[in-house]
Amino acid sequence: MNIPIVPPPADQEDLPSGSEGPIIISDVIQLDHSINIFAGFTRDIEPVAKRLEDGSRNTTVLAPLNSAVKALPRKPWEDPRDYAALGLDAYTGPGGEDRAHRNLRRFVQAHIIPTSPWKEREKIESLVGGSVWWETKNGKRTIQPGDIEVSVVANRVANGELWIIKGVINYA
Repeated sequence: MNIPIVPPPADQEDLPSGSEGPIIISDVIQLDHSINIFAGFTRDIEPVAKRLEDGSRNTTVLAPLNSAVKALPRKPWEDPRDYAALGLDAYTGPGGEDRAHRNLRRFVQAHIIPTSPWKEREKIESLVGGSVWWETKNGKRTIQPGDIEVSVVANRVANGELWIIKGVINYA
């Protein structure tokens, strides 16, 4: 599914709006099937879901393609340190579920930038911490550190932007 790229609004009156008011990130993140794994994760992490539903909190979402999430050496909720400390049962029982949720929250929050618009070379801490910025290299927008290519800035809406990226932000 291709979602049209919407130019940035000149002012609030130019923002796209739906039947219930301005369109926000939580409205559009679920529309692109190429990022539906990450979109589902955002709904599972309450502080992130609330932020994406809040029209007053500008955010840039760096949504990894499904292929990038699938290419990870482990699931986003798994941490090798948990396996080293607790063995194969690291994610069983209530304690295991808590660990998995905490790890997934860290993964998702690493991809949420609490500003929009986000200027080139502007270093910002993601919600999990750690400074990230973007720059243009060889005509392509890349996220640093890590040289993660931005596939497309898919949407610009009332509370921010949705960027689709070809890799994942370091969340360890």
